[in-house]
Amino acid sequence: MTVLVIDGQGGNLGKQLVQQILLQFPDTDLIAVGTNSIATSNMLKGGAKKAATGENAVVVCAAKADVIVGPLGIVLADALLGEVTQRMAAAVGTSDAVRILLPMSKCDTFVAGVSDTSSAALIDDAMKKLHSVLSAY
Repeated sequence: MTVLVIDGQGGNLGKQLVQQILLQFPDTDLIAVGTNSIATSNMLKGGAKKAATGENAVVVCAAKADVIVGPLGIVLADALLGEVTQRMAAAVGTSDAVRILLPMSKCDTFVAGVSDTSSAALIDDAMKKLHSVLSAY
């Protein structure tokens, strides 16, 4: 089972996701892809063994992943202050992978029905969803 974590900006959310996935699912084939080198570096500091940076890495890895985890902005072109290209958003959105997207209220995108929740609570919920997905395989 391949889990792809995608993040941008400073990569802090991605780093926390990587840490929790490796802690809770140590046998998972985890790949971290940053939309920039700082995000990738932080996910490597979180423990990722496989990592890459940029648009092509997102496109290639999204096609191979079983599960994609990251902020909601990874499916929105020009999100994360323009770091998410149309090609990246399309690759994530059309991937056959299960997507677990954290509704961060940034980039002027809000999801109705979702309350303002801390990053820690969102990550906990994402891990519950990932457990459900991985236990089904």
